[in-house]
Amino acid sequence: MENGETKTLPKSWAMVGGDGPRSYAQNSSYQREVLVIVNELMNEGIKETLDFKIPCSDSSNTCTFRIADFGCSGGPNTFLAMEKIMEAVEQKYHAQLQNSPPLEFQVFFNDVTANDFNTLFKTLPSYQKYFAAGVPGTFYGRLFPKSTLHLAYSSYSLHWLSKVPQEVVDTKSPAWNKGSIQCSGTAKEVAKAYSAQFKTDMDNFLNARAQEIIGGGLMVIIIAGLPDGILMSQTVVGIFNDFFGSCLLDMAKSGVISEEKVDTFNLPVYLSSAKELEEIIKNNGHFCIERLTRLDHPMMKMKVEFHISLFRALYQGLLGAHFGRDDVDKIFEYLAKKLAENYDSVFNAGKHQHVEHFVLLKRIIN
Repeated sequence: MENGETKTLPKSWAMVGGDGPRSYAQNSSYQREVLVIVNELMNEGIKETLDFKIPCSDSSNTCTFRIADFGCSGGPNTFLAMEKIMEAVEQKYHAQLQNSPPLEFQVFFNDVTANDFNTLFKTLPSYQKYFAAGVPGTFYGRLFPKSTLHLAYSSYSLHWLSKVPQEVVDTKSPAWNKGSIQCSGTAKEVAKAYSAQFKTDMDNFLNARAQEIIGGGLMVIIIAGLPDGILMSQTVVGIFNDFFGSCLLDMAKSGVISEEKVDTFNLPVYLSSAKELEEIIKNNGHFCIERLTRLDHPMMKMKVEFHISLFRALYQGLLGAHFGRDDVDKIFEYLAKKLAENYDSVFNAGKHQHVEHFVLLKRIIN
């Protein structure tokens, strides 16, 4: 990332590491619940679309099946996902091939360089039946040699943009997002800028994976999104983000944090509709859509502390890099106080919930 872009998004930030009470590992139960929901979809998809007629054996007469998790973060979720995928692959392997050579798995865990890989590998299950390796770097570019992966997986990662669109922090641009910290969908020029950045990022991701995945290989994507025709501002998550933005503005007016920094702060997040996502994949041309399914997993009302812990696990690194570490505690203390005072109004205002898109792709054989 160029130096001129660092004011809108740090070069590398990640979920809160470690395994303490504020860590992503301890505050990602919502994401883990989605894994349980999609397990059956993954099993069926792998069973019906994975084809072992495409060779994976080498000179040692051993079949090595390579899987990569793009955006693994830390904690147990990635291990659970890899375990479920391997179970499905193994079942399909032995069902399709009689007298098959031994099957071995190699799993690559990828995330940005700031990710806490140390904790990730310290918590690697002792019973794992695969060879594990970490691969640091952005998944919006190439990370592996050509045709080395059989299955790629990415969960809750691709709605994070590679950067905030420059137009939304440009005071001279019609897309300047003054007074807002997100793509709410109500300002057309802002939405257009975010959508264009999402398309660019998705194209880069798909092009890179197309080089790395063998012909006929699979890719599983779980991505946060919106129902067709619904704006971010109409969802509970969008309303919460707007509420957080209002807290930042209050703190700036009180002189607690910099008003200039609030004006240039935008969440590098874009939730797409299924229609928009499908169009991007089809226009890219490297993958066939085997499944594109909407998942409804509403964000339930929990204790204020739960929502603050989840939000902090996601955004502490981003906020620290933008506002400075000294202000992070102040920001979350104020957010917790205001959310406790306005809890019902925030969570009752949303008429809609965001959704998750489950996508199963197959690499087109050239």
